[in-house]
Amino acid sequence: MLVAWLLKRKTSPKMRDWMHGLEGLPKWRMRVLLILLHRLHLIYFVLLAWIATAMMALATTFPSRRYLLELGATIATAWLLVSLAVRLVRNPFLRRIVTWGLWIYVTLYYLGLIDEVSLFLDSLAIEFGDFRLSTLAVIKALVVTGLLFTVARLLAQTGSNRLKANEDISPSMRVLTVKMLQVFLYAAAFFIGLKAVGFDLTGLAVLSGAIGVGLGFGLQKVVSNLVSGFIILLDKSVKPGDVISLGDTFGWINSLGARYVSVVTRDGKEYLIPNEDLITSQVVNWSHSNDFVRLDIYFGTAYGDDPHAVRRIAIEAASGVDRVLSSRAPVCHIVGFGDSSVDYILRFWIKDPTAGLTNIRGNVFLALWDAFQANDISIPFPQREVRTLPGSEIRAVTGAEQGE
Repeated sequence: MLVAWLLKRKTSPKMRDWMHGLEGLPKWRMRVLLILLHRLHLIYFVLLAWIATAMMALATTFPSRRYLLELGATIATAWLLVSLAVRLVRNPFLRRIVTWGLWIYVTLYYLGLIDEVSLFLDSLAIEFGDFRLSTLAVIKALVVTGLLFTVARLLAQTGSNRLKANEDISPSMRVLTVKMLQVFLYAAAFFIGLKAVGFDLTGLAVLSGAIGVGLGFGLQKVVSNLVSGFIILLDKSVKPGDVISLGDTFGWINSLGARYVSVVTRDGKEYLIPNEDLITSQVVNWSHSNDFVRLDIYFGTAYGDDPHAVRRIAIEAASGVDRVLSSRAPVCHIVGFGDSSVDYILRFWIKDPTAGLTNIRGNVFLALWDAFQANDISIPFPQREVRTLPGSEIRAVTGAEQGE
């Protein structure tokens, strides 16, 4: 153990420096190297223990000591394998519990104390009539359920990756299928784990029904959001990538969750909108059936400018802006005669609303400004007239009087 600790102190910095110099290595390989780096002490101990065991085997004069050394090397090897295998458990707290539990189990197994400890744990029980709950049953339930949950998570992750890569399925159906797969696998792992250790699920069904009624009253909003989430996934009203407007929020859908929808705006803010709001409120989906979006901008020109020329120049200016579709040509119409200008509306189409709406409007306004400047078309501002009524007195005010 001392030599293993010294070797770890000597080689750990060098290995860390070597890992820092690696470039272009896949993440999973770097993760494996980091796991091995954190377990150098145990790795060195296992190697040295087996080397010492082999050397003791050559010296046949100490069979009892060789047996003890081999037993220690075996237990240390089991600990090392457990510490590597539990990396499949993502949750740090659960990983620590599983690690210590398996370490204790393999130690007792190789020491031959499993039966004695099992009888002792089984004697620590709580009994209510025919119901008996022992410490051993609880531990078995936790271990079996934990293993099944780990397997369920791996299967759900694998299935989720395969479904997300399938382009033949719509995005909303992919999300719905992944959610249903996760619910099914985790529920199956929970009930199979309880059944495997001998729990009677009849009482659990009655208890869960009573709890469900209580939760139904106390968590109405949560349940409403969950049901609304399934409705959204089924009717495909919104899906990841759609551009929507809900109240003052405008952005594209980043992901669909069980309780909320993630909407990212142009300024980088991410709004978590409850699913119920998408069902009960008026939602503008800019890309529901297609990606074509029509935008309107208003402007005015002086009464002295030819309106026919203004319309033609405005259409030409808008057609020359990037992102404005030529297949759906812009149109310009007079919408009224204002107090100071002739008012127009310019309509044009785009097919990439996710790239922004304000920026394309600004580009079209700039194109109109440049085109009007080049063709001597003026954009008037409101004119005001001040008239002096008969009998009024006009008097200049001095600086001193202004100060007063």
